[in-house]
Amino acid sequence: MISTIVSKEQANYEWIDVFEPSVTDLETLKEKYNLNQASIKDSLEPEHLPKIEEFDNYTFIILRMVSSTFKDNSDNIGEITDRLTIFYGADFVITLHKKNVDFIHKMKLLDFRSTKLKDTKHLANHITTAALATFEKILPKISTKLDEYEESVFLARQKKLVLKHVYFIKRQIDVVRKVIILYKEIVEHFHANQKRNVYSRDLKDLFLRTNTLYDNLSENTSQLLNVYFNISSNHTNEIMRILTIFSVFFMPITFVAGVYGMNFKNMPELEWYYGYPIAIAIMLGISLAIYYWFKRKGWL
Repeated sequence: MISTIVSKEQANYEWIDVFEPSVTDLETLKEKYNLNQASIKDSLEPEHLPKIEEFDNYTFIILRMVSSTFKDNSDNIGEITDRLTIFYGADFVITLHKKNVDFIHKMKLLDFRSTKLKDTKHLANHITTAALATFEKILPKISTKLDEYEESVFLARQKKLVLKHVYFIKRQIDVVRKVIILYKEIVEHFHANQKRNVYSRDLKDLFLRTNTLYDNLSENTSQLLNVYFNISSNHTNEIMRILTIFSVFFMPITFVAGVYGMNFKNMPELEWYYGYPIAIAIMLGISLAIYYWFKRKGWL
C-alpha cells in the first residue's frame, strides 16, 4: 500500500511510504523514480543485512531494526529484526517495510521544513538514527535478564533452564552485533564531509555507543557461560570425589571379605571360634585408619 507522508507542498521533496509492498507497487515506483532492478530485488529479500548503494539518481539503503514481534526465544535475524528499505534522491524519499514501524508514524507530526529535515539526506539520516536507536532501547531489558540469570547461576540449584535462557540471550546479542557492524558504512555515508552537521554526529555517536554496549554484553554473556560450565564441572568433580572416597573405604573391606569367602579347606582361620568377629574388627580397623588418614590430609 503506497501512501504519501510528505508532499512537495509541505517540503522541497516528497516522502512516499510503502507498507507491505506488492509487485505492482514496486513496478509503479520503479517506473516513476527510475529505480534499478537490482535494488528492487534486494528490497524483497526478508533477511537481507544492512547495506548501502549509490546510484546516479538515488541512494539505496537497507536497514534493520528491532522487530515489533521480538520474543525472548528469538534466535535468528528474521525473528529479532525487521527490514526497512530507503530509496532517496534529490527530491524524493521512499521507505518500504512489511511490518508497522512506530517511529515512522510519529515522524508524520514533525516539521519537515526544519533544519533537521531540510532535505532528503537529512530525512534519511533521521530515519536511520531512529532504526538504530531501537537496538539501544532493548539494552536495559537484556541487561536486566542477564543479571537475573547470573544470580541464578551463582545461587540457584536448578541451572539447566538458565543455560537455555542464556543461550537465547547470546544468540540475540550476536545477531544484533552483526547488524550493527554493518551499519558502519551507512553511518559513514551520512557523516562524510558533514563535520558541522550535528545530526550526522548524533548518528555516529549512537552507532559507537550501541556497538560498545553490545560488545560489553557479549563479553559478559561469554563470561557467564564460562562460569556456568566451571560450576557444573566443579559439581561433577565433587560428586566424583565423594564416590572415590566411598570406593577407597570399601576396596580393602571387599578384599578381606573376598579372601575369607573363598572357602579353601586349608584356610586355618575358617575353623577359628572368633574368626568372624576378628574379620569384622579388621574391616572396622581398616575403615578407621583410612578415615584418620583422610582427615589428616584434609580430604574430608
